[in-house]
Amino acid sequence: MADLKQTPIYDLYQDYQAKTIDFGGWALPVQFSSIKAEHEAVRTKAGLFDVSHMGEFEVTGEESLDFLQKLLTNDLSKLVDGQAIYTAMCYENGGTVDDLLVYRKTSSDYLVVVNASNIDKDWEWMIQHKPSSVEMKNVSDQTALLAIQGPQAETILQQVTDEPLAEIRPFRFKAQVTVAGVNALLSRTGYTGEDGFELYVASEDAQKLWTELLSTGESEGLVPCGLGARDTLRFEAKLALYGQELTKDISPLEAGIGFAVKVNKEVPFIGQEALKKQKEEGLTRKLVGIEMLDKGIPRAGYEVFVGEEQIGFVTTGTQSPTLGKNIGLAILDTRYTELGTNVEVQIRKKRIQAEVVDTPFYKRPRP
Repeated sequence: MADLKQTPIYDLYQDYQAKTIDFGGWALPVQFSSIKAEHEAVRTKAGLFDVSHMGEFEVTGEESLDFLQKLLTNDLSKLVDGQAIYTAMCYENGGTVDDLLVYRKTSSDYLVVVNASNIDKDWEWMIQHKPSSVEMKNVSDQTALLAIQGPQAETILQQVTDEPLAEIRPFRFKAQVTVAGVNALLSRTGYTGEDGFELYVASEDAQKLWTELLSTGESEGLVPCGLGARDTLRFEAKLALYGQELTKDISPLEAGIGFAVKVNKEVPFIGQEALKKQKEEGLTRKLVGIEMLDKGIPRAGYEVFVGEEQIGFVTTGTQSPTLGKNIGLAILDTRYTELGTNVEVQIRKKRIQAEVVDTPFYKRPRP
């Protein structure tokens, strides 16, 4: 693991019996105890994730909003200070460069958070389109990101900050908060389908915050969680993963994140015409949920058939820890996307029966 990139928390992984893997050039924990146990902890109590591999860009200057509006599919014009938004960045043909979060600090100061595997590509794409009046700074290496997720997240976090957390609504944030003696940007966001918070801190403060949070939350059942549980949690909640549900060949509309695509916003964005056309003419394929009727797990890349016709492919699949069922997300020809449609998944040399089911597979119970 020596030649892989390491997050500021890396030295602490072994204290918590982490099993690390190579994840896109990073040495990251796939699990600490077991994926199932960590998944269950987040659904019922709370889990703490080190997601410091994510990329952070600061975008500043009077024309920042206009610049971001031209690059991104969602409409940032309605954002207020202290609000975040989920959006996508597209190529001219509507294919996806990345999906990302944008935090508005002020009308001329934004934080853009991108996927780890796309940091260099996204940076180059944005720089290529940036006007000289806008400043961009890649602060990924100086920034650590911890996510505390689950029904007990607020209770645990409130013990180490004076900030009234109940007042921070989903997709809202405070840019200057003290948490466990550390300065943080604190946002009510996450990637698990549960309530929770994400904390952006200086790299040198990450280990202190990680240790303090786990120590404080121990009595409420807080456990460290790895990438394995992060993936099963986001998958059950039908949250797209770049490289699987979203790629340069899969548009945001096909991937089911049309809510983040405003094809009629006033400022034209790159890919707008292609996406508008897709919307007007109707999609020829889209992301759906499938449930296996016979034994077998639908893994990413497996082909899906009706009769002898290949109608699509699986983007993510596993045995759902919450439901105990073998399920998957698949991009399918829209002729076969009605709920209850029977399809077959090619698993090794056999075709296994499955059916199209409703998504998300999991919805957080209302309080």
